Amino acid sequence: MAFVSAATSVALIGFCAADDKKYDAGASDAAIKVGNIMPYSGPASAYGAVGRAMTAYFRMVNDRGGINGRKVDFVSYDDAYSPPKTVEQARRLVESDEVLLVAGSFGTAGNAAIQRYLNQKHMPQLFVVSGASRFNDPEHFPWTMGLGATYRIETSIYAAYVLKERPSAKIAVLYQNDDAGKELLKGVKEGLGDKVGQIVAESAYEVTEPTIDSHVVGLKASGADVLFSLATPKFAAQSIKKAAEIDWHPLHFLPVVSSSIGATLAPAGLQYSKGVISAAFLKDATDPQWNEDPGMARYRDFLLKYMPDVNRSDALLATGYTTSQAVELVLRRCGDILTRDNVMKQAENFEHVSFDLLLPGIEVNTSPRDFTTIKDMNLMQFDEDSWNLFGGLVRARAPE
Repeated sequence: MAFVSAATSVALIGFCAADDKKYDAGASDAAIKVGNIMPYSGPASAYGAVGRAMTAYFRMVNDRGGINGRKVDFVSYDDAYSPPKTVEQARRLVESDEVLLVAGSFGTAGNAAIQRYLNQKHMPQLFVVSGASRFNDPEHFPWTMGLGATYRIETSIYAAYVLKERPSAKIAVLYQNDDAGKELLKGVKEGLGDKVGQIVAESAYEVTEPTIDSHVVGLKASGADVLFSLATPKFAAQSIKKAAEIDWHPLHFLPVVSSSIGATLAPAGLQYSKGVISAAFLKDATDPQWNEDPGMARYRDFLLKYMPDVNRSDALLATGYTTSQAVELVLRRCGDILTRDNVMKQAENFEHVSFDLLLPGIEVNTSPRDFTTIKDMNLMQFDEDSWNLFGGLVRARAPE
């Protein structure tokens, strides 16, 4: 267990014990089958790094003897960021592969498309990689749990910062025309409150568009001096680069899901990305302040051995690593009771749990009534080489 943080190691002591083994489909004395769906191709293919990191992580787990003596059979399929394909792959995982749980799947639209189906099947849809609040709704979807603060919480934090630092700002918003983009936009408006009129321009783009250059040009024409690029990495990178090309230098915000140096800022141009603001709940592998950090050391050792050719500045790899640690903890706590009911029971009873890459002071706490795993974030600003944290942890609170 050297690769799990000290707090997590202590938490593992309390895993479920029983005299008799009990299995649902997807579990046996020898193996645990975990399903996953990722956009390895298509307009959001950068996020495939999450799935590749998870695949490598469970290879590491298996090399170390598996989970309670069982190997993890991690089955990950490509949905090309297309909800109909997500549905197809979910049915394949449930009805053909007969996985014990689906975990760490990426995307708001795709996961929304399979949420009701998986809940009807009593199939855990665990640690969804999306900030949509619908994945933290135990009353209506007791088999679904997200990972991280919700989009609305995140962008309301950015809005509060704008009101404090630039109270007379003129704000422009670029957002993806889907549920994820609209929820990010909603958080901005909720954070602005009665100052919502300071939004002088909004522009929605489709994921099928080759570029969003024309949207950025239009937003500049509004006279805005603050820009929210509520976009996936490909389009977030385009927004940074185009703004620089047209000599527009607003205070620029990116969502956590597009804050990766490798996937977003490097393609945009690191020189153009200087000053961009985002938020984090995970440590940045490029930040020298973590050079002596034990959790970061374990993460870097993992990358060196199991993903030696990747760019460690890609924060999406850290997302995959942390998601995998959460899945591993749940399964270890299940002990020999590897049922879907017990998977959810363990996931909804995290208390003061930490993982290798969580920022100091951030813990995972869940309950049967609260599936929001991460409730704290830290603002950060890019300086051409790395992200710099500032302002301390902000306690995320759901909008009224």
